[in-house]
Amino acid sequence: MEIPIYQVDAFTSRLFSGNPAAVCPLPSWLDDALLQAIASENNLSETAFYVKQRDGTYRIRWFTPVAEVDLCGHATLAAAYVIFQKEGYSNETIRFHSRSGPLAVKQTPDGLEMDFPAQPPIPCETPPALQEALQQTPVACWKAQDYLAVFRSAAEIRNLQPDFSQLKKLDLRGVIVTAPGNGHDFVLRFFAPKLGVDEDPVTGSAFTQLVPYWAERLGKTSLTARQLSKRGGEVKATLVGDRVAIRGQAVLYLEGKIYIPDE
Repeated sequence: MEIPIYQVDAFTSRLFSGNPAAVCPLPSWLDDALLQAIASENNLSETAFYVKQRDGTYRIRWFTPVAEVDLCGHATLAAAYVIFQKEGYSNETIRFHSRSGPLAVKQTPDGLEMDFPAQPPIPCETPPALQEALQQTPVACWKAQDYLAVFRSAAEIRNLQPDFSQLKKLDLRGVIVTAPGNGHDFVLRFFAPKLGVDEDPVTGSAFTQLVPYWAERLGKTSLTARQLSKRGGEVKATLVGDRVAIRGQAVLYLEGKIYIPDE
């Protein structure tokens, strides 16, 4: 059996930056254990698998090296890039079905725009393991799918050196650290060691939580952000009711085939 594979750098217009994702189009679903094995072999923060449906929509799933996840932004962006650029999809909008409900990606002058559900965070006490892991006390802590630790400056975010063994003790998916930006509305980093991803380069799904928070704090719905990972990435996002429009570009790095022996 041969499976097409693409590797796409998402949330960037330059190769070797942004967040790399693997994308595997499938004619039909394979066994979950095989999907997980492929994602583990790819050893990227996420591998996206999708199957085209009879009505022209797509069902999409995402796997880290160790687990399937409910939502992934950069791998959805990468999958949409493959569908538009490699499969010649001619409509303006691609519609996906996922574990997080309906998603859509359309082409715009600013790049690809994803339509994701908003996940407004709520304030919470800072978990002791979080404070110990960061060795810094955030000015506020919120939570939704992840913990959202708010700091005063971009320099604090850039200088954090988390203890990932402590972060693994937390009950939520991961930790977003964020602060006001210089030249951007806000900056962030994202850590998810429980999922086999100590630090994610650019995290689209984090913006479903960040955008509602910063929109209320700054009194504006259209926002720009930079993720301060080693690779870095630029994201534009807009809060639209209970949805978040997340925009970014993508660049193809690799195209090939996976060979699975026939049993």
